[in-house]
Amino acid sequence: MYLHLGSGAVVRTESIIGVFDLDNTSQSHITRKYLSAAEKSGQVINVAEDIPKSFVVCSDADGCRVYLSQMATQTLLKRANDKITDFK
Repeated sequence: MYLHLGSGAVVRTESIIGVFDLDNTSQSHITRKYLSAAEKSGQVINVAEDIPKSFVVCSDADGCRVYLSQMATQTLLKRANDKITDFK
């Protein structure tokens, strides 16, 4: 299954490691350091048309990717749960 992150970007739900609120998690120096390192290594993909509210960490055969999304974590998690329950 796939999860739409905004701006036409979709990821496989099986590849999602975590969905994080950008405001809450960026207060930690560890998260800021991680996001900075990911950006420097070209792993960050900005799919937000506006100010990002969340980031989604994914891992697949190509490596790790960090998607910045303008959607709230609650919206993304609800979408993911709705997709899962549609197939039960």
